[in-house]
Amino acid sequence: MTSGRRAVLRLAAALGAGATLGVLATDRLAVPEEAVGAVPPAPPRGGPAGAAGPQAQAARPLPASYRLQPMTAYAPPAFRRATPPVRQRPFLSMSGVGRSMVLTFDDGPDPRYTPAILETLRRHGCRAMFFVCGETAVENPDLLREMADDGHVVGNHSWSHPLVPRLRPSRIRDELGSTSEIVERTLGTAPLWYRAPYGAWNRHSFEIGAELGMEPLAWTVDTLDWKEPAAADTIVRRVHDGAAPGAVVLSHDAGGNRAQSVIALRRYLPELLDAGYRITVPRR
Repeated sequence: MTSGRRAVLRLAAALGAGATLGVLATDRLAVPEEAVGAVPPAPPRGGPAGAAGPQAQAARPLPASYRLQPMTAYAPPAFRRATPPVRQRPFLSMSGVGRSMVLTFDDGPDPRYTPAILETLRRHGCRAMFFVCGETAVENPDLLREMADDGHVVGNHSWSHPLVPRLRPSRIRDELGSTSEIVERTLGTAPLWYRAPYGAWNRHSFEIGAELGMEPLAWTVDTLDWKEPAAADTIVRRVHDGAAPGAVVLSHDAGGNRAQSVIALRRYLPELLDAGYRITVPRR
């Protein structure tokens, strides 16, 4: 072999050894990127028990400075409202509230009668519950906002006031869900209470109502103001006859001619207050 050929082979061997040392050094300094939830590798078999122990882990280089932690402190906390239990029957009255009663109004809002009812309640500083139908609520969003601004509770009374037990579960969900959606879109919060039209409940309505975060509320006193003609004197008498601590009174502010209901409220509300009753709404 000539001297020139020997020189070329020695140079190639030197370059190969240098490249191998460089790769090994780079591999020792590299920090492996760990997968989230990955199981850490087991120590090698056959070696001493303490060879890869805490000292070896302590010598491991720190992660590069560009690995920033996510700034979760600025994110809003995750919040999911707990769903109420599935009832087998609706609430009929309030308990543990002392000498208090609840006034409820169904089927609205109606621009012919709801404003007068709101004005009467406002004059006496009382809050009530309004179980609205979606098909009337979507046409009167200003009345919904007025209810909420005055501190009244806006409940769900279905979209089109059907007889619930005759509906398929999917239709019940549409009736309740679409009404809750329009209330939430208008007021910013979904209703927490619902009432079945005609007081006709079934198992599916309780289940779907609970899924939507609502409790079922019926009534203790029916003024029968939905029967036309309903005289104001008769409505007032029925309210007084049924007045009791925790009683829930059913009236209507839509669904027909409710002029007598408005007149009756102007009479029996101050009389209930004079008798020592407090008009309030349930807490949730």
